[in-house]
Amino acid sequence: MKTTSRVFGSTADGHPVQRFTLTNSHGHSVDLMSWGASLLDVRVPDRDGRIENVNCVFESLDTYLVKHPYFGSSVGRYANRIGGAKFTIDGIEYPLTVNHKSHQLHGGKNNFAFQNWDSESYQDETGVGVRFSLMSPDGHEGFPGNVCVTTDYHWNELNELSFQFTATTDKPTHVNLTNHSYWNLAGMGSGSILDHQLKLESDQYVDVDHESIATGKLNSVKGTPFDFREATAIGDRNDQLPETLGYDHCLVVRGESGTLRNCAAVHDPKSGRFMEVQTTQPGVQLYVGGHLPGGEESAGIKPHQAFCLETQHYPDTPNQASFPSTLLRPGDVLNEKTVHRFSIKELS
Repeated sequence: MKTTSRVFGSTADGHPVQRFTLTNSHGHSVDLMSWGASLLDVRVPDRDGRIENVNCVFESLDTYLVKHPYFGSSVGRYANRIGGAKFTIDGIEYPLTVNHKSHQLHGGKNNFAFQNWDSESYQDETGVGVRFSLMSPDGHEGFPGNVCVTTDYHWNELNELSFQFTATTDKPTHVNLTNHSYWNLAGMGSGSILDHQLKLESDQYVDVDHESIATGKLNSVKGTPFDFREATAIGDRNDQLPETLGYDHCLVVRGESGTLRNCAAVHDPKSGRFMEVQTTQPGVQLYVGGHLPGGEESAGIKPHQAFCLETQHYPDTPNQASFPSTLLRPGDVLNEKTVHRFSIKELS
């Protein structure tokens, strides 16, 4: 296995953005970059051995430096939505940056996706990787505490891509981290993903209001468009959710939070590619790109031509006492891992 690196470009203030390529002995590879600690190309074979990129990317750095749909980004300080853009810790209310109606989305306007992270590559007994690190200062986008974050990507001979998030703080704060990749297992730009077969290890989904803010309730998936307990085409019931332009909802991952367990499996009948997802996180946000504009700002990708499986804590957890907590205190270490395994499988 090998790692190569080069300068991908520069930030507005002249700092170089590093790009890394991790390649296994089969010639299958992943690309990463320091801007947003982002996942770029994931090049894996189809049933005929054709190697294609299955993750949505921009060809140049320029679009990543401005507003974009979080292609491959490490999202934080808080992935998903915080209702009313505020929360209270130990009797102190913290107002946050508003960037989504009257709420906060993905950590605010200048969130982790728009930071240039420090980076170092490494090799261990099972594969190669890159570890990105960032210090988020006290008060950034309204969040308390100096928070030190790492995103560790690892690629091995089994075509397993893992990313591990860690975080520590010097003041009580809320942290919820995810990777925001957009997948099309037929290959980026190959058209609709609505025929992809999806199975989710989920019996419940997070109930939300008309602005997609969690109500605090968890609803059964039975009899709803969110029932993917058996493999089902993503498009079978997608049009039953017009208010959100299709799926953009958090589902509860079955099993004990904090343990690495099965989360999802996706199969593309056209290419034969199969992606399995395991995670320690309590939830996963299924998003089918209903808001992608289809122009340069989304690399030509239109609605329902890519899907996200963002493993994470539930949305608005800081304001929902019944949800698994995202509160991080001094001395605690946030540690969450997600694994994507790519293979070929013909489903009957």
